[in-house]
Amino acid sequence: MKICVVGAGNGGQAIAAYLAMHGHDVALFNRSRKRISGILYARKIRIEGESSGVATLSYVGTNIEKAIEGRKLIMVVVPAFAHASVAKRVAPYLEDGQVIVLNPGRTGGALEFRRVLDEMNVKKDIVIAEAQTFVFASRITGPGTVKIFKIKNAVPVAALPASKNDLLFETLPKVLPEFVVSPNVLYTSFNNIGAVFHPGALLMNAGWVESRHGNFQFYLEGISPSVARVLEKIDEERCQIARALGAEPMTAVEWIDFAYDVQGIDLYDAIHNNEGYQGIAAPVSLSNRYILEDVPMSLVPISSFGKYLGIPTPAIDSIVNIANFALRRNFWKDGRTVEHLGLANMTVDQIWNFVENGRDT
Repeated sequence: MKICVVGAGNGGQAIAAYLAMHGHDVALFNRSRKRISGILYARKIRIEGESSGVATLSYVGTNIEKAIEGRKLIMVVVPAFAHASVAKRVAPYLEDGQVIVLNPGRTGGALEFRRVLDEMNVKKDIVIAEAQTFVFASRITGPGTVKIFKIKNAVPVAALPASKNDLLFETLPKVLPEFVVSPNVLYTSFNNIGAVFHPGALLMNAGWVESRHGNFQFYLEGISPSVARVLEKIDEERCQIARALGAEPMTAVEWIDFAYDVQGIDLYDAIHNNEGYQGIAAPVSLSNRYILEDVPMSLVPISSFGKYLGIPTPAIDSIVNIANFALRRNFWKDGRTVEHLGLANMTVDQIWNFVENGRDT
């Protein structure tokens, strides 16, 4: 299959190389040359870890028109705060029949992407979908080298509207059989486990992050029993909102079993039983996507839906407020909300019809 990967960070380079190594024609786009300078001319990426080998890409560069031209599948692998800008960038060049997958969408990613394309009057017959999480635990380890620590067993993905899920069945299993087509984007958005694992754990380890510059294992050392209990409370609030929207959630403990085939009696136990987290270092600062992405594009929209439904979210709101204080930002203002996603005047039934059928009645 002809595939374009948009974004050349840890995930983008890993998935581009993995797909190319498995026989697909892969183009890799990045908006700046700096991130791709080590692979720009040779177009080769070495994979280490759970999968290994050297992949050759058909295109590496900063020309989005050239990158997506004739590509059946467009895999967007950028932080969720960049989804709107990617939508604006690709809008003039989209072609009928293309499938766009946000890896991952976080909370409301496909809804935001669709809204931007509608505002730009894009009429092409395309599919927009979002994955619930990223398929790999991966890191760039050097110029032209990425390490895949673990490939998840299964990753839910859904189209917007869900009536186009059949097109995902026709496309995604051919490239990544780990993708499991799920009911709709409410399911993928509100089973966003990054919202649970990332911001709270990073903020509760702020002193260690800043004094040791991330020189510790984020999951296995950073998530202590007390940190895990806070994450469990965030998880409870997320699950309550998902149920109120009619999207049956997986708890974080259930998700670790689903994604990694690892069990635990509680969240702390499940995380520390997961060999896939071994060796994953903490971020070197708080100015990291675990905050900059997961607070405005995960926690803020979950809290916004909570307010819309009349469900309090004290743990989630506390983490957002602490992030605001620590980074001197206003993530409440910058983040996705029910209003931002164009859903404020809809009932729950109308939202359900919109994500299922593309209309609110």
